Amino acid sequence: MTPPTAQDTSAGELPLQQLDRVVLRFAGDSGDGMQVTGNQFTRTSALFGNDLATLPDFPAEIRAPVGTRPGVSGFQLQFSSSDIHTPGDQPDVLVAMNPAALMVNIDTLKKGGIVIVNTDAFKATDLKKAKCDTNPLEDGTLDGFRVIEVGINSRVSEALADSPLSNKDKQRCKNFYTLGLMYWVYSRPLEPTLEWLEEKFKGKDDLIAANQTALKAGYNAGDIRELFQGQYEVPKATLQPGTYRNVMGNQALAIGLVAGAKLAGIKPVYCSYPITPASSVLEFLAGYKNHGVVTIQSEDEIAAICSAIGASFAGSLGMTGTSGPGMALKGEAMGLAISTELPLVIVDVQRAGPSTGMPTKVEQSDLLSSIFGRNGDAPMPVIAISKPSDAFELSIDACRIAVQYMTPVILLSDNFIANGAEPWALPDLDTLKPFPVRFTEEKTEDFQSFGRDEKLARPWVKPGTPGMEFRIGGLEKAPSSNISYDPDNHQAMTDMRHQKVRNVADSIPTPEVHGAESGDVLVLGWGSTVGILRQAVENAQAKGQSVSRIHLTHVWPLPHGLDEIFARFKVVLIPEMNVAQMTSLLRGELPDHNYIPFNKVTGQPFLVTEIEAEIKRVLDEHAGA
Repeated sequence: MTPPTAQDTSAGELPLQQLDRVVLRFAGDSGDGMQVTGNQFTRTSALFGNDLATLPDFPAEIRAPVGTRPGVSGFQLQFSSSDIHTPGDQPDVLVAMNPAALMVNIDTLKKGGIVIVNTDAFKATDLKKAKCDTNPLEDGTLDGFRVIEVGINSRVSEALADSPLSNKDKQRCKNFYTLGLMYWVYSRPLEPTLEWLEEKFKGKDDLIAANQTALKAGYNAGDIRELFQGQYEVPKATLQPGTYRNVMGNQALAIGLVAGAKLAGIKPVYCSYPITPASSVLEFLAGYKNHGVVTIQSEDEIAAICSAIGASFAGSLGMTGTSGPGMALKGEAMGLAISTELPLVIVDVQRAGPSTGMPTKVEQSDLLSSIFGRNGDAPMPVIAISKPSDAFELSIDACRIAVQYMTPVILLSDNFIANGAEPWALPDLDTLKPFPVRFTEEKTEDFQSFGRDEKLARPWVKPGTPGMEFRIGGLEKAPSSNISYDPDNHQAMTDMRHQKVRNVADSIPTPEVHGAESGDVLVLGWGSTVGILRQAVENAQAKGQSVSRIHLTHVWPLPHGLDEIFARFKVVLIPEMNVAQMTSLLRGELPDHNYIPFNKVTGQPFLVTEIEAEIKRVLDEHAGA
């Protein structure tokens, strides 16, 4: 939190202090509504005009016992009056709804930061559930922090004394009391959330009234001088001209899939089985049925991808989405899509593994399995989204590649992107270039179902087209579509499928080098590390360090020109949330350019300070070598 600038106030008013940016973290039990609270604060800040980035942190267990550490739900956001790229390393302010939330998060808070605690949740039974032998409000745990104690449960009961809701339901409003309090502290307007509550609980007047009353009560409580020394304000950010909306990664991805199918001129059919953290893609797409989008919630992962393949066979653009465990189940059907050479978009919202792993935590460990993880030689392009705001354009590109090269495409996202949010400048629709599909409808004398165009893509023939019958299925085919066990044909078809995917590199740009074109260290990232790496490299450059940055979105095939770029640097530092998968890929595909992996698999994103420290370590070891 940048040191505040005090503003003049009239007598009797609390001072209003200007801040450049704030990192705020809400934490409580999974039933305390912290995700709703964080999302509403984010939405209001976006409408206010701040730049922002968020980090939802879901409980490690779906139904952890109430008040326990495994059940803690967190939501961190950084909102700013200037351009930012991350949700922040350490919160300036921690709002803790119970002892478990406090103990899980207190080590992340900046020294001297503000802790707002709900003292009504610090009874002996609450402390026992959180495995606290002593009360952290009294044992010195919070020494060095500014502590603001609020009996939130009691105040909600007082505010809702006249509400017909049960006591249990009244206490479910305490997140909005907390939200109102933080709105007052940071000079946020109430109106967006008041309107949202009316829409959210439409037809449930008692719930609307109770939550709105709690929100207003929390806001009004901010005027009590004993709690706060004053209000803060983070002014609007100066952003590039345009129309902005707040967008989450899965939401932008869904919109991009709709746009991609529209630009191809065919109907999108999305078939999926619910799985964390990909489920909301299906939910968002279901809301676009009036735009010709077909969604199917399948009975399992295999049915989902097979239905999507069937949709593509019939002349639509089949799409399916899942996370790591679902990708394993879809593996055989991916091979079928490769063998039949049908367009298909496969969304993989990565999470920590292996197996069920940590479903609510972030990781980038599906890279190698996406590129190589199928039986036989089964190549397909892989694209990695890097942030919510580029999910739209990369989803469109996945659709383009799928239909132009007649191939399935994997679109990698992850938990950090899926549930994170940031301002998104709405694109000028006139700049989106169509790539209309042209189905083959007239048979020629030399027609072959697996013949090739200049991209090595085969013709796309809708079933039932007169005179255009052909065989389809997983067995190897000759170009005529006849089943073939000829070894030379299998060699030729395998080579052709590989080369077709390699040709995708001809239609993607060489990544830009951010910073000097040559130097000591090049930091290479892919996927959701982009904001953290950008901030860390810019900080290092500001110190005069010889470091530049490059970020990959098209991770297979690799873009042209990487070898030449890497050769201009002494070291290529590769931070990843996995165990050196990109490093292994580069070592296998390109000459060794002194690749140095830097890996993290804690279920949490990198911190900017971690990357800065690693850059310094690498410079100390290799600069001048």
